[in-house]
Amino acid sequence: MPSAIVLHQAGPAENLKFEPVAVRAPLPGEIRLRHTAVGVNFHDVYVRSGLYKTLALPGIPGIEGVGVVTELGNEVEHLNVGDRVAYIHVGYGAYSEERTLPAEAAIRLSAGIDDHIIAATLLKGLTAQVLVHEVYAVKPGDWVLVHAAAGGVGSLLCQWASHLGAHVIGTVGSLHKVELAQRYGCNHVIQYRQEDFVARVKDITNGEGVQVAYDAVGKDTFFGSLACLAPCGHLANYGQASGPVPPFEVSALFAKSNSLSRPSVFQHLKKVEKRQAAAAALFEALNDHVLQPGHIATFGLANAAQAHHEMESRSRQGSVILTI
Repeated sequence: MPSAIVLHQAGPAENLKFEPVAVRAPLPGEIRLRHTAVGVNFHDVYVRSGLYKTLALPGIPGIEGVGVVTELGNEVEHLNVGDRVAYIHVGYGAYSEERTLPAEAAIRLSAGIDDHIIAATLLKGLTAQVLVHEVYAVKPGDWVLVHAAAGGVGSLLCQWASHLGAHVIGTVGSLHKVELAQRYGCNHVIQYRQEDFVARVKDITNGEGVQVAYDAVGKDTFFGSLACLAPCGHLANYGQASGPVPPFEVSALFAKSNSLSRPSVFQHLKKVEKRQAAAAALFEALNDHVLQPGHIATFGLANAAQAHHEMESRSRQGSVILTI
């Protein structure tokens, strides 16, 4: 019998238990998948902690994975047994050795990209793709602020925005991440614990501010990010690693005619055709070395609790995955 990580009660990482689970045969329109690698994301941490109450408990967390198709349900025509596929799926269930999955969520992989790289970059890379092309279409010459510039999504945002011709300002939490952020395409790097990042951004941009700020930190940086915006600038708050953003008056956006979004990659890429096109753009960027995934920390599936501790560590660099 295959095993999976089961969360019975929200709380600390130690609540993630490795247990045998039954995996049913695929229904029409579904596939059965044997995982080779699973991505670990802050979304998983929020679910485990109880900040997001979107997983029915007991349940199997995880929203992205890579594996091999082992069985097809009826009406599945675009995939074959033995195909390598990757997916993002808001229905959870990725922290498992095997699972069933809606076939439309599966993205067939070519032989050119390693499973570990895909597991480390699919959701993060699709998030970056949506942020720089749809939420705010980055243009040559734009000033772009990226918080957590050495992190999983942040590092990809910096590289993609730099490739598009933007001037990238990154913030990091420690000295040893400065060089990493520079390697990822940042023209300027701010250590936000040692410096007032709002004042530094204003200084770097000659008082103009940035056209877009990408903020996954949340509570600790949100209002500073707003202050960094140029007139008609946009703030994309796509995460809350430091905690949820407190309520504020929407009229605060009026003075500089700023805009704010709280984007979800699952909504932007809800249609299969759009998700497939975004994935193709991501794979091309990886193959052309426009994007370098950086360090990947790997943990066995049974050690998911350790992987979550790594995700929550302030010293973490790059991405975290589970291997099967």
